[in-house]
Amino acid sequence: MRRQEKSGSTRHRILIVDDEESTRLLLARVVTHDMKVEATLAGTCEQALRLAGNYVYDAIVLDLMMPGIGGFEVLKEIRARSPNAHTPVVVVSVLADQQTMDKTLAAGANAYLLKPVERRSLVAALKAQLAGRRRTAHPAG
Repeated sequence: MRRQEKSGSTRHRILIVDDEESTRLLLARVVTHDMKVEATLAGTCEQALRLAGNYVYDAIVLDLMMPGIGGFEVLKEIRARSPNAHTPVVVVSVLADQQTMDKTLAAGANAYLLKPVERRSLVAALKAQLAGRRRTAHPAG
């Protein structure tokens, strides 16, 4: 669900999930500044699942290496039973092995970026996912 601004345009809402506060804040700063979106932050897997179960986001940025059930399980839960089952998920992780990347993409991630994430890469991945979502939400013809 997008928030209506006074100018009549809408702002995308992005959920950012990372257990490291400095990373959460950095990612939020990048997307709010470069993309002019509204960012919601989650620092735990449980908080992420609660937010994803109660609100519809335009995209989700998700870390895999998190305490508790972990980001991979969060991804599977979001895909299995949440209002965000079809919301684009961009994974950001330090895990660079091909097997993890393949497993994550097969579980429903739309993009996989390695930490430290380059600002341009994150913005490009999110813009591509948001553009793809608009095309599917409003098919031509």
